[in-house]
Amino acid sequence: MGKIIVGKISDIPQGKMQKVSVDGRDILVANINGNFYACDDTCTHAGASLSEGALEGNTVTCGWHGAKFNCQTGKLEKFPAKISDLKSYRTVIESDSVFVEV
Repeated sequence: MGKIIVGKISDIPQGKMQKVSVDGRDILVANINGNFYACDDTCTHAGASLSEGALEGNTVTCGWHGAKFNCQTGKLEKFPAKISDLKSYRTVIESDSVFVEV
């Protein structure tokens, strides 16, 4: 498993999220109360970019059809139909940089 730098801590303020590309994958990185979490950025329902949706607490809501996922675990929290969870990734903070393990 490799560790890829995705930015500086200051690039993603608390309560915000950002899409990054890591090894050809779009990954959402969220800063929740000073802790960083990463999961797939692509909604498993219709392929929307989740980073274009809304982040409230640890829940990201897809801007297209309202699917809600837990950013910390990638688990689906709410949607009328059963869709797949997101893959989540481990984040590592070193100095002032955020890394994602892929």
